[in-house]
Amino acid sequence: MNMIKTASAKMDTGHRIFEELLEEHIRFNSESSILPTETAICRRLLDRHAEIADACKDLWVKVEQNRFFLSVFTDGFLGAAAVWNPQKMVEARLQRDRLDEVNERISTIAFELAGLLRERSDLHNHSGFASETYYHVVDVISDAARDNHRFNSYVREPLKQIRGQFDLKYWPALPEFFGALAVDAAEARSLAHNALTAAGTASSRPSLTDFFRAWFEFIEENSDGRHLPSEFKLTDASFASFANCALDLGPDKTVGADYVKRLRQRVRGTDKR
Repeated sequence: MNMIKTASAKMDTGHRIFEELLEEHIRFNSESSILPTETAICRRLLDRHAEIADACKDLWVKVEQNRFFLSVFTDGFLGAAAVWNPQKMVEARLQRDRLDEVNERISTIAFELAGLLRERSDLHNHSGFASETYYHVVDVISDAARDNHRFNSYVREPLKQIRGQFDLKYWPALPEFFGALAVDAAEARSLAHNALTAAGTASSRPSLTDFFRAWFEFIEENSDGRHLPSEFKLTDASFASFANCALDLGPDKTVGADYVKRLRQRVRGTDKR
């Protein structure tokens, strides 16, 4: 009986420390006037502490009753819920699509501009008229950087000297310069800044899966024995409880252990392909 009470006390300690960490996040965010979404999630987890009691007990065991490991988990969990929640992932996909559209537009305009520059050069050479516009790429660079103090102090004169050493045939013509920009934009592909964003936007359509993918990716990256225990893994029920409360899922959208189990199996299957 005493052994059971001791084990229970240790688990309750983990729940208390978890709540202390949440309160620390709230205090720091409030004092710094940052991360309001994260703060709202912390308050929600504190308010719904009874719903995550078993998950906290499981968590305390899985982090080997280590406050630092628990802190790492909490930071990553809050970050995933605040940044890679379904609403934010809708926005992320829209921004990714917009970036692709902008690159496509840049490519189109740059190719068009390169063509116009070639036509202007031909007119200068054969029409009997000139417009006294840029013809050397160094002139464009120098004028574009006229308000850049570092360029003026360290680059302008050496660049001017190099230009004087080599005549025009050694430099790219303006149409070639903008043609290179056009090709660069045409070949560009939108890539996520980090593995969590890549995981959170891997599926074709936004869904709750995005959040779990990003969360699982964080855990996998940090289960190295230094940030989280090696082979760290909560029960599927614990994952579900934390997610339901952090994301404030309504009664018709809450998930259970079976959902998390199927999702993990699907994610593993996708990663192997």
